Amino acid sequence: MTVPRDGRLGVGIIGAGRVGPVIGAALGGAGHAVVGITSGSDDERASAVLPDVPVLDALDVVRRAELVIIAVPSDQLPSLVAGIAEVGGWQVGQLVLHTDPAHGIEVLSPAAERGAIPLAVHPAITFTGTSIDLRQLQAGFAAVTAAAAVLPIAQALAVEMGCEPIVIAEADRPAYADAIATATEFSRSIIGQSTARLREIGVENPGGYLSALVQSTVERALREASGPSPLI
Repeated sequence: MTVPRDGRLGVGIIGAGRVGPVIGAALGGAGHAVVGITSGSDDERASAVLPDVPVLDALDVVRRAELVIIAVPSDQLPSLVAGIAEVGGWQVGQLVLHTDPAHGIEVLSPAAERGAIPLAVHPAITFTGTSIDLRQLQAGFAAVTAAAAVLPIAQALAVEMGCEPIVIAEADRPAYADAIATATEFSRSIIGQSTARLREIGVENPGGYLSALVQSTVERALREASGPSPLI
């Protein structure tokens, strides 16, 4: 299989959780055609984001697609890629892109050994699985890992998702994943503790009460982390 000359691809989605359908919708908005998606934990939500897209099994998705997006939990990714390879699913020249932060392209080796082109692109947002995420992607970044010869393809796909691509080396993916997990899990934990304490003392809607405080605090911390800022 070769990439069409006009750059428009038939996109297949493996993983109908919160990430896969949104990535499909973003690429569809960039002019690609979403040709199929696997069933997931919330097919109704997925169909709201990707209406009229056929629901297929993983092998049929791979057979129809020029670009396969794999958006499954990290612990399922290696066995999924290897299993499709064992039944001869991957195609020569096919683009195979996963969205997991912890892995680079090594996890896609079974596909690459059969002629597919491995890419790793992790959009750095917390997905809700709804169209709201499309706006978040426009303000976000994506970690991109790929072989040098095809790195521009991975970067271009990240841009078409709406993100600014940042290249992360294969060897640095574990450290990158740790940074992402620390930011998301710590933030969620601290907010949970704070809202619980406020609720205990009778504050109604503690999440709303903390909203402006948390957002302004985080924004200031991010500005300070990005470089020198004036004292205020």
